[in-house]
Amino acid sequence: MSGGAGFQPHVLADEQPPELTLRAVLLGAVLGIVFGASSTYLALRVGLTVSASVPIAVIAIALLRQRHHERAILEHNIAQTVGSAGESVAAALVFTVPALIFLGYPLRVELSTLIALTGGMLGVLMMVPLRRYLIVKEHGVLRYPEGKACAEILIAGEKGGMSARKVFAGMAVGATFKAFQGLLGGVKGTLSRSIAFFKGASLACDIDPTLLGVGYIIGYRTSMIMVSGSLLASLILVPIIVLFGSGSSEPLEPATELIRNMQPADVWDQYVRHIGAGAVATGGIFGLIRALPVIVSSIRASARSLTGGAGQAASVRTDRDTPTPVLVGGALAIVGFITAMPLFKMNLLGAVLILVLGFLFSVVSSRITGEVGSTSSPLSGMTIGVLMATCAVFLAVGWEGSAYSRLALMIGAVVCIAISNAGTCSQDLKTGFLVGSTPVRQQGALLIGVLASVLAVGWTAYGLNNADAIQKPLDQPFTVKQELIDHADTITSRTDGRTYRYVRLAQNEVPSGMKPGVYLVNESSGKAEHFRQDGVGGPRFPAPQARLMSVVIDGLLTHRLPWNLILIGVAIALFMELLGFGSLTFAVGVYLPLSSTMPVFLGGIVRKLCDKIYLRPPDDEAEKEGTLFCSGLIAGASIVGIFAAMQGFLPGFDANTLLHPDIALLLRLMPAWDNPVSDLWAVFLLAVLGFLMFRAARAPQ
Repeated sequence: MSGGAGFQPHVLADEQPPELTLRAVLLGAVLGIVFGASSTYLALRVGLTVSASVPIAVIAIALLRQRHHERAILEHNIAQTVGSAGESVAAALVFTVPALIFLGYPLRVELSTLIALTGGMLGVLMMVPLRRYLIVKEHGVLRYPEGKACAEILIAGEKGGMSARKVFAGMAVGATFKAFQGLLGGVKGTLSRSIAFFKGASLACDIDPTLLGVGYIIGYRTSMIMVSGSLLASLILVPIIVLFGSGSSEPLEPATELIRNMQPADVWDQYVRHIGAGAVATGGIFGLIRALPVIVSSIRASARSLTGGAGQAASVRTDRDTPTPVLVGGALAIVGFITAMPLFKMNLLGAVLILVLGFLFSVVSSRITGEVGSTSSPLSGMTIGVLMATCAVFLAVGWEGSAYSRLALMIGAVVCIAISNAGTCSQDLKTGFLVGSTPVRQQGALLIGVLASVLAVGWTAYGLNNADAIQKPLDQPFTVKQELIDHADTITSRTDGRTYRYVRLAQNEVPSGMKPGVYLVNESSGKAEHFRQDGVGGPRFPAPQARLMSVVIDGLLTHRLPWNLILIGVAIALFMELLGFGSLTFAVGVYLPLSSTMPVFLGGIVRKLCDKIYLRPPDDEAEKEGTLFCSGLIAGASIVGIFAAMQGFLPGFDANTLLHPDIALLLRLMPAWDNPVSDLWAVFLLAVLGFLMFRAARAPQ
């Protein structure tokens, strides 16, 4: 059955309105950079992102007015196509590349940018041959919910039924709040309290508009499951460890200090973090298992489509694709570039795995996106599958140990970005099919979107990591094994400007009483001189998905994990699956601190109230009013949040010098208010944000 038979797009094939114009490409590129940076910030904070296609489409409608009585809908579509690549590339990059830090390698901006560039372009090139089958022939069979919603917005916008005011209002509110908080110090970042009568237990909540907006978008049910995982960690796991470990006279592995001397946050970092990683890995595997029937059917169906003339040339504008030889040659050239670039340290086997696994999972991602949408696509589960397959091949040829962990991650990162962008590409091409775009022009716009967004994504991840990094000189430098120094990458210290070897040491590789972790080693003396804690993996940017990928690789290749803690997390995920819940969302909550998931839950409560009072179905994906405002809220707050986080990283920058001295003095004093007053002030502002979200969610009268 051909689902596309008899379908008439909004713009007919014989019409030639403006499409791939300079103004559409530039606007899309700017929005791709903004939302790409925003998604990078968000993914490092809580391990998830929100789709940017709808808000970008709305902004494009507002800014790209039709001219000379020409229709502008295809320009609007190009702008959202270029812009949507930012969120897609950002999510996949942050889910994988920061795992370098957890595996003992520094995060390099040039490597991150090249991984995002090559993976993003591969995703487009590998999905395009499937367009005629997945988008056209299967029209009416595959839903592509976000692609369809975006097309409806573009069509409504051409008819004058769409306004971007709510997106811009959300951006203004988010940016203003974050500037007042992060740049001026007008409100504390986190509310936290230990429970005196409940040893080891604590409650916390970040005052963060980005997380509040995320909670509204993902809905009450999902946010409730997520915060439940964090409550398990904060009110059950940590107190149990404190209760039974406080009597110990020796440190319990993997920690190096006595439990009775630890704060709840330290107990979480040393023990519960590993439990959460095990739970997240198991949840990702369950997500992959649930997707297996779709994976098998998509591979079979797409294989049949590729042998049925998918590469034929077309003379009709709305059916004109990039020629297949260009796609194949481009994919081979990109993989050849990866192999030739010394920065990747890629070999022939790795290049073959990128091609095979990249195309296989791009097919899977494109079809799953058509069935359940981008938001519900199990990207982390598919990436786990890629990493497990890669590590299995490595073990089969005798490649074992930490020396091969970097190579496995490079393969997984490129493929993860490719499959993420393949899903986004299929959504965008579905939107184009519905509105009547020219496929080859839209495919070119997708490649332009990748080129633009990678400039923001790599630098944002690098800057946020360095902004929160802590480096401490050692009172007593110690000697490190030469073989560890020889295999380590170099890094330039921000404190003294000297070059060191970046070496991750296990517990048995450091002197007694010292923490395992990353040390900066003087290559000439062979001694560790500084202890370094990167920003990624720290309290503000825990990067749970990247931690998950490092757990998979480290567990399979090096066997150097605290398996008892990991297996507790596995058992928790199994328990949740037996109860009938999807364990991955709960597991992410176990891994994330309660301070990060509590505002997400509060945003979910606002969504529940809106659904009840405005008489809407609970957590309805079709809800647009509040979602548009919250998308803007996230974007505005994230961008200012990035700037605020990196102000210490930018030499010579001081926000207070931009202000009148009296105002600057007032704002410097505000964090020193008595706790009850500053806490009430923070709660009041959080309530104001919730009220604004509630008002914005009301449908126009």
